[in-house]
Amino acid sequence: MNIFVRLSAIVAMAITISACSEQQSSTELPLPVALSEEAVGHYCNMTVLEHTGPKAQIHLAKNPHPIWFSQVRDGIAFIRSPEEQEDAVVVYVNDMGKAQDWDSPGDDTWIDASHAWFVIGSRKTGGMGTPEVIPFGAEQDATAFAAEHGGMVVRLDGIPDAYVLGPVGLDQEPSSQITGAIR
Repeated sequence: MNIFVRLSAIVAMAITISACSEQQSSTELPLPVALSEEAVGHYCNMTVLEHTGPKAQIHLAKNPHPIWFSQVRDGIAFIRSPEEQEDAVVVYVNDMGKAQDWDSPGDDTWIDASHAWFVIGSRKTGGMGTPEVIPFGAEQDATAFAAEHGGMVVRLDGIPDAYVLGPVGLDQEPSSQITGAIR
């Protein structure tokens, strides 16, 4: 009978340890995924590699594959859109301060968007040829970019919803789109 008590205690301990490790691993964020020819933009349904500029990948709960965006602006629109009822776990964007080149930011530049600095309203357009939300890992890189290309530096929560969810006026200057978005 003593052996059954010990066995029960061992089983109970194993279940407890297993539950703790499952709980711990569920809080770990998925790592960014390297771009490949199979990465297709969520909204445009085009190969993401065909587009220049910074990109976004969003990892959703219970989905092992990221959702890809040809522009960071579109990725932020996705997480803010009332029509998208997905549970985003993490959003990765290219740190353009580390990118070797605007056309191909590279796979070693992914950063968590919640830690990034963004330039909005610059003269640079994104991969779809529309105004872009340009991410940087360091505030000084974002500030230098804005000084050269125009725009203003904000954090993720400082990007106006209208800037990413509103219509794109290709005939407007980027600065007037920001002014209109902030009103």
